[in-house]
Amino acid sequence: MKLFPTRLFISIVILSLSSCSSAQKKKANFKKVTTLEQKVDSIFNLMTLEEKIGQLNQYNGFWDITGPVPKEGQAAKKYEHLKKGLVGSMLNVKGVKDVKALQKIAVEQTRLGIPLIFGFDVIHGYKTISPIPLAESASWDMEAIKKSAAIAAEEASAVGLNWTFAPMVDVSRDARWGRVMEGAGEDSYLGSQIAIARVKGFQGENFNSNKTIVACAKHFAGYAQAESGRDYNSVDISEEMLQNVIFPPFKASVDAGVRTFMNSFNELNGIPATASSYLQREVLKRDWKFDGFVVSDWGSIGEMINHGYAKDGKHAAELAMNAGSDMDMESVLYVEHLSTLVNEGKIKETDINDAVKRILKVKFELGLFANPYKYCDEAYEKATVGKKEFQEGVLDVAKKSIVLLKNQNDLLPLKKSGQKIALIGALANDKTSPLGSWRLAADENSAVSVLEGLQNYKGNTLTYSKGADVAVGKTQFIFETKINETDKSGFTEAIALAKQSDVVILVLGEHGLQSGEGRSRSDIGIPGVQQELLEEVYKVNKNIVLVLNNGRPLAFPWAAENIPAIVEAWHLGSQSGNAIAQVLYGDYNPSGKLPMTFPRNVGQVPIYYNHKSTGRPSIENKDLVFWSHYMDVDNSPLYPFGYGLSYSKFDYSNLSLSSNSFDKNGKIEVSVTVTNSGKVTGKEVVQLYIRDLIGSLTRPVKELKGFEMIELKPNESKKVTFTINEKTIEYFSANKKWEAESGDFKVFIGTNSAETIEADFKFNN
Repeated sequence: MKLFPTRLFISIVILSLSSCSSAQKKKANFKKVTTLEQKVDSIFNLMTLEEKIGQLNQYNGFWDITGPVPKEGQAAKKYEHLKKGLVGSMLNVKGVKDVKALQKIAVEQTRLGIPLIFGFDVIHGYKTISPIPLAESASWDMEAIKKSAAIAAEEASAVGLNWTFAPMVDVSRDARWGRVMEGAGEDSYLGSQIAIARVKGFQGENFNSNKTIVACAKHFAGYAQAESGRDYNSVDISEEMLQNVIFPPFKASVDAGVRTFMNSFNELNGIPATASSYLQREVLKRDWKFDGFVVSDWGSIGEMINHGYAKDGKHAAELAMNAGSDMDMESVLYVEHLSTLVNEGKIKETDINDAVKRILKVKFELGLFANPYKYCDEAYEKATVGKKEFQEGVLDVAKKSIVLLKNQNDLLPLKKSGQKIALIGALANDKTSPLGSWRLAADENSAVSVLEGLQNYKGNTLTYSKGADVAVGKTQFIFETKINETDKSGFTEAIALAKQSDVVILVLGEHGLQSGEGRSRSDIGIPGVQQELLEEVYKVNKNIVLVLNNGRPLAFPWAAENIPAIVEAWHLGSQSGNAIAQVLYGDYNPSGKLPMTFPRNVGQVPIYYNHKSTGRPSIENKDLVFWSHYMDVDNSPLYPFGYGLSYSKFDYSNLSLSSNSFDKNGKIEVSVTVTNSGKVTGKEVVQLYIRDLIGSLTRPVKELKGFEMIELKPNESKKVTFTINEKTIEYFSANKKWEAESGDFKVFIGTNSAETIEADFKFNN
């Protein structure tokens, strides 16, 4: 491979030789710069304070690189910073031509030639789009999730990118919050496993290949706990929740080798996370020994002024740097104020040094110093983007992400011939909505629609009617999506079609841009006139398959009670229609399980399976009112965490423990027999839950501690075994440490968090 020596390394050689006398040159046995630390120091030792601060500065793409150089305004100022080596990273610059042009300025025009790192929100794909992360989480298939991230990394790296702001590992319990679509759901254990899979998928085994990119665990921490589910809102949580619920996926990301973290917009204990030395310096860098770097969220340093925590931009820069926020994303405050703050003694230069070395280290790990243009091969870009193999990969994970919620009278799978099928719903013929939110580089109208997917099956008569639009306005534009609350002009045609059909497939739910950042909803029912459309169609034909497209759990109690077949199909990405069609026709037996609880109505939210018991969890005489409940709805969810049906039927029996107790450093094994009593081969996610009955802090009614996906033929049985040890039952206790406490426990194994069989065991510490 051809190497591209930068001006920096030329400077290193000159300085090294000029600093030695001729006698020293003869006698000295110069050690090669071989370790990563030595390489970082060899550059760092040449840097001025101004150049160090420049590495902490990240800019959004600020001008059309193919056009004229900016001459005035903010763009001109940023361009001058770039030429002076005062920019360490760029974001939202994509395409080899543009990336290479900017990298060339950094490498060939600045004094030290330090390469840039290029970031982009590759959340669930670049051009080829996988299901939204929440949907992928429903697969409970870590290899499929890892492969999906690897596809995204390979395609993104081909266009010059080498850093993604993913995965989002926030534990999300409130379906009103739009960004639930971007994470792994409500459970820390499942979220931790998915965090590991996505980090390893993006980053690979190492960065030797140009097919891998740096991952970023976000948002550190507590962002998903926004009050009322309203994005950017206040957060007020306990240390117990922080340690036992929120931290575990972040810690798992560190253990998996994630190279960057992003802090969050919210406050924690009255301090904006961007200025939290507890989060960034104490927990992340000291306790967890994270040696990558932390980037702020977009403008979050400057937003501390709005929080009422910083008096101005200079003060905000001081607070963020002292707290350990290494790189400033787009607020421009570090590059403007850090030098002055050092001179005033308000910031230690050693803290800046630490931040710079962390950033340089990641750039070395990426191989950018050896070859700054490693990710800039136009021929490779052309050959890679949109590869057929990518489409096959995202189709695989899309099928695995679908959850069968109801299948009364075996309405599904559909017969492959001899039926008149009505397909109704604007979303059924939409080729953009299935891409979901956070698919910035995807082409509009590039997804396979449900209509197109079903048209591949020729044996039935398929007729389509829109019925009603989900949204009004220019739905392809992020900020212009509005719910259709009034237009029912398509009802008549849809109802007439339903009357003359054997089966009706209704595709309803949210447009892909009705969830995501800044898209919180106070009502999480089926939006707009779609619920009325569903009920009107039901009056003339009860053989309805409801296919839901959504980026969050929805509340649809009427449908759950009345509609015979319900399929949770999320926003499944580029191959959405093909995945849905293959499941509806039985060419793929659904195996997905819900990663979030679905509520009966929005009043139950936040609702999650691993809640606390409380002092009055229930009462024998239900006529009395003095117990924890609602007067107008049952406490139970519409569909529980871990729920999902199959065209097979799985029976659980013979739960057994190798022992009823174990001691410190010991273990027990718990096993169960699972039998496929159905007529087709299917996959089942066997789930293990544990309850700590008495703790120094109150404990949840149950917690997921393991799962295994198995595949069984009809009438086939398999014994599934899990190991329980001290690590399995530890938690952050009243002693302010992670430990397993002696006591009594229950173990549950089943098909979801609500349907389990159980046994008891004891731990003796």
